[in-house]
Amino acid sequence: MTVTSEPTTASATQQRSARGRYWIDDWRPEEEDFWENGGKQVARRNLAWSIFAEHLGFSVWLIWSVSSAFLVAQGFAFSAQQLFVLVAIPNLVGALLRLPYTFAVPKFGGRNWTMISAAMLLVPTLTFAWAVQNPSTPYWAFCLIAATAGFGGGNFASSMANINFFYPAAKKGAALGLNAAGGNLGVSIIQLLLPVMVGGAGIFGLVKARDSGIDLEIAAYVYAALAVIATLAAARYMNNLTSAVSRPREQLQIVRKPHTWIMAFLYIGTFGSFIGYSAAMPLLIKLNFWVPEPAPLGTGVFFAYYAFLGAGIGSATRPFGGWLADRFGGARITLYSFVAMIVFTLAVLWTLTQLTPNPTADPAIALDNKSWFPWFLGFFLCVFAATGIGNGSAYKMIPAIWRNEAEVTTEAGTPERTRALGVATKEASAALGVVGACGALGGFLIPLAFASPWVDNPLSATKGAFLVFTLYYVVCAVVCFAVYLKKSSSRASSLAAVRI
Repeated sequence: MTVTSEPTTASATQQRSARGRYWIDDWRPEEEDFWENGGKQVARRNLAWSIFAEHLGFSVWLIWSVSSAFLVAQGFAFSAQQLFVLVAIPNLVGALLRLPYTFAVPKFGGRNWTMISAAMLLVPTLTFAWAVQNPSTPYWAFCLIAATAGFGGGNFASSMANINFFYPAAKKGAALGLNAAGGNLGVSIIQLLLPVMVGGAGIFGLVKARDSGIDLEIAAYVYAALAVIATLAAARYMNNLTSAVSRPREQLQIVRKPHTWIMAFLYIGTFGSFIGYSAAMPLLIKLNFWVPEPAPLGTGVFFAYYAFLGAGIGSATRPFGGWLADRFGGARITLYSFVAMIVFTLAVLWTLTQLTPNPTADPAIALDNKSWFPWFLGFFLCVFAATGIGNGSAYKMIPAIWRNEAEVTTEAGTPERTRALGVATKEASAALGVVGACGALGGFLIPLAFASPWVDNPLSATKGAFLVFTLYYVVCAVVCFAVYLKKSSSRASSLAAVRI
């Protein structure tokens, strides 16, 4: 095994790669002896630092989701629609960047691209710090700066594509689930800690607001420093795999395959919902349950106390979804996730029908709406839990689909099978990027749905949006069952039989 990073826990008989000491020339994770005698340790080390860099990327990507709710308090006169658009812009850019970020791993190497992508986080963080300190900053400048936060969203695709190469097929579900969960958790962490760092309170009110006011730039400086640490850590502890190198033309072959777009459609339902709801949740709580001063204390719900919970639940359940998929099959778990999303989204919609619009108009209305908040929050968190499980199981399906295709077209033990499996791994990594890019579009579309300009009342727009989302989940469940679970004698390789 030619592992050439320092330090390393792999074989003691190592040779320097012609491409440099951080490149690994010989990587055979499917061979048990290779995996147990050093390969596992190297893969875990790369996974750990990949999670750290991706975690920061997600935090920077979603920094606007919670900071936008504080902008009015800092003197920026933005409407609810403008704030939702500001939240949506980074998600659109992040989705568009996921495809080139995926192709960057074979082009530059997983370690090298992690360094570059982590360093790029300095752009959205430092420009954010500049903008929020100047109340005269125009809205268009905020939109432009928010767009650069999409750099963090692209990190997910390159990180997942890279880690996919390191792990054997039987362990991809758990590994990809952990990698994704560590990144997804960045959404919850930024929503939890930003109010604390900037002085706007947080953590259920246990941390009180500073008398000096809100300083949003503090959070930006903290994450800029962490981005520097992630860059240096990737340079020191991560590896590139020569076996992961391929040409963009080879990778683009996956856009011709129907399963790429079927999985993209399903992933919009799972991950798109997770990231879209995460981005919109602080503003949803603020618009429907929060009443600012001079209303009596306790009249409404302060959004900063609870905004992080949804992303936290969804992140925590994602590796569980990967583990369940490894054990019972990804398609089955994904289907169950959509069923749960349908049920609990309808429950959220039911709680919204009990609310009265414009709670700031009358403290009595606000108190009545507040009584429904525990139900709204509880059902919404169940939706988040289902999206997390679905995220993990859906990503497990992708490598399994491509591996199954390679196995049914070749004979076991032949050179053709070996080559086909190698191609399948590369194509699956590319598919992860394409599917991830499409899924992230949900993070753009969902906040826009809540900000419908043709609906005057924000509560009516919210209820209409949740109804549309429910219908989408129904279609996703039908597609998942029909393609991957319904047994069909017409298919040479029954995907249902191999538990994709």
